[in-house]
Amino acid sequence: MKRIINLLAVLFFVVSLAACGNINDTALNTAEMSQAGSVTNTSAASGTTVQNARYPMTIKDSYDREIIIEKEPQRIVSVAPNITETIFALEGGTGLVGRTDYCDYPAEASKIESVGTLQEPSIEKIAELKPDLVIASTHFSEDTLAKLEGLKIPTVVLYGEESFDGVYATISSVGKIINKEEKAKSLIAGMKEKTENVKKSVEGRDKPSVYYVISYGKSGDYTAGKDTFIGQLLETAGAENAAADVADWKYSLERLIEKNPDIMICPSIGGYKQGLEATNGYKDLSAVKNNKLFEIDENLINRQGPRLAEGLVELAKIIHPEAFR
Repeated sequence: MKRIINLLAVLFFVVSLAACGNINDTALNTAEMSQAGSVTNTSAASGTTVQNARYPMTIKDSYDREIIIEKEPQRIVSVAPNITETIFALEGGTGLVGRTDYCDYPAEASKIESVGTLQEPSIEKIAELKPDLVIASTHFSEDTLAKLEGLKIPTVVLYGEESFDGVYATISSVGKIINKEEKAKSLIAGMKEKTENVKKSVEGRDKPSVYYVISYGKSGDYTAGKDTFIGQLLETAGAENAAADVADWKYSLERLIEKNPDIMICPSIGGYKQGLEATNGYKDLSAVKNNKLFEIDENLINRQGPRLAEGLVELAKIIHPEAFR
């Protein structure tokens, strides 16, 4: 039960971010949102190596703030799972000294000191770690930011729009900040290749109706509507989104029964699959009765990070297994 509650907390946090975020509209420069911040060098000493010539640099983040990074960061605190995954993908996590409780991938991340929750990281713990840079994402509150600024801890907030382009922009910005720009370009190129391969593999195939389960039953029926990024992922993977008749996340069992989708996909932890198979209303759906209820690691598609293309591949394999044999 505890695992289910924890999972719901994370999933609903994702929903709340997508719906409105915790950053006031006036605090965000919408022109910067799709770019996940911009990075420019402020100087380059003559005769130095390329690595050292990048610093100091000025970061313009998603709060439209300019932050000067004097030298290559050596002690980074990540306050977002997607940022943690990106740093590990770019440099193996060697520069990370702090992460949140939800930063659980890769497994090595668990060895890094936790600074608390996504919503309320411990300022005291962050300060104890003596970071030369904190990197956060959309959930980062202005109050937390102000406290870190009061301690003169450089903090960059990166928010990419919910799309592959937004993810690429965030990865690119992190790569520039930690001096792994070429690695970031390579990572993005690999993600783009996977995405294009999926599109080609499912092109021209029949599109089964697919319903993605965020929650159900007493927790309320939540899914990925037409204006959500997960909904867009389903369509890119060759599906007809069964919940395309709603714009966002809220659904109902009655509507789901009426739609009776061909395929249902649910998170792989928390006992979701077993619960759906045993709960009245859901257990009689065609997808459940016909063994077309599948599980997926929800972090592959919930987190706007380097594994997103892998998540798209997994969705496509569920929806069109014949295309990947």
